[in-house]
Amino acid sequence: MSRQGRPQTTSTTSAGRLLSANEQAVIDRIPIPFLRAPFAELWRLKVRLQFTGWLQYVPPALLALAVLAVAGLTTLLGLVPVALAIGLAGVALLVLEVFDLVTVKLRIRPPEPRPGRLDDLDAFDLMRARRSCRSFQTRKLTPADREELLASVERHTAAGRIGTRAVRFEYVSQELTVWPTVNASEFLVAIAPREYDKTAVIDVGRTLEKIVADATRMGLGTCWIGPGADQRSIQQHLGDRFDPARDHVVCVCAIGYRSWFVPMFIRVFNARFSRRRKPLDQLFFADPGMRVPLDVAAPPFDRLGRTFEICQWAPSSYNGQTTRGVAVTEAGRLTRVDFYQSIESRYYGPVAAGIWCANWEIGCDALGIRGRLAVLPEADRGAGTLSPTPLYDVSWVADHPV
Repeated sequence: MSRQGRPQTTSTTSAGRLLSANEQAVIDRIPIPFLRAPFAELWRLKVRLQFTGWLQYVPPALLALAVLAVAGLTTLLGLVPVALAIGLAGVALLVLEVFDLVTVKLRIRPPEPRPGRLDDLDAFDLMRARRSCRSFQTRKLTPADREELLASVERHTAAGRIGTRAVRFEYVSQELTVWPTVNASEFLVAIAPREYDKTAVIDVGRTLEKIVADATRMGLGTCWIGPGADQRSIQQHLGDRFDPARDHVVCVCAIGYRSWFVPMFIRVFNARFSRRRKPLDQLFFADPGMRVPLDVAAPPFDRLGRTFEICQWAPSSYNGQTTRGVAVTEAGRLTRVDFYQSIESRYYGPVAAGIWCANWEIGCDALGIRGRLAVLPEADRGAGTLSPTPLYDVSWVADHPV
């Protein structure tokens, strides 16, 4: 599946490389025709490195060699002090690369302590404490932790859904082919009906996020994985628990104990992409046209406190933050919040909306504010006529105006 979740057709390049529809579209936009075939080969190499677990290590190695080459060239130019400084930087990069290969790729490292539980945190601090775990310890979950996790899966799966179609989460205790997470060996695979149902996809995000919240309280690391998961690997490990005629894998979530040994490339990736968030005034709005930012500190919205914040920090594919919230008021009181996606997406947009719904419910429950999630008829949606985006997903309707 593509990031948008559409089934991908394939075409063949002159080099014999089968490309997805999205990849072919990118190649077709290259203005110089003879560069398209080499680009296809480079992309194939990238995918091979990604799904064999080497992509995290190749860029730092190439960077280190490039720095050392510059140091050598600078020496030939007679700039010995400058060359020495550059050479030391290259050596330092190589040392870090070797350290990553030994401790992460080869798993030669001292035992790590099991992370502690976070039972002392309130709902808001708990959701802020959660970060995507990119590197896991090699130990499996203890039987007690696994039992508690699977009890959470059963409890939240059995809870009320937004839609009418059932979704489920299969536990897999095997190393799936995923990227960029390393050393993950336990997963929850989110499965929705193969026949597309948007509310089922939203239910996947909503339900799995509540399971993730429970796992975070247990002290477990989690990582949502969508485009970085190899569908063939997942289906092979599911075996007879997956029926391609009726099932569709929406995403997977790696679960385990967080490791302190993280490849340098992933550390940079996290710093660059995973820890940035849009400001609240770009996520929540006071008008259906999404032109007036919502003043979350003004009444009656201030009663929601940090509920806005934990939606702001909700995970999303590539940290795209594709969900938007529109507050609807009557007589100065909040009656509902409509959730939209800012991009056209069949899977990852609705999953992100479902995650927001879960965080919104977690925040409201912590504050004693009751409501329900519902897909409103088009005539009742304030921004439902806007096209092509934002696209309406679901609404949270307060039991009593706030």
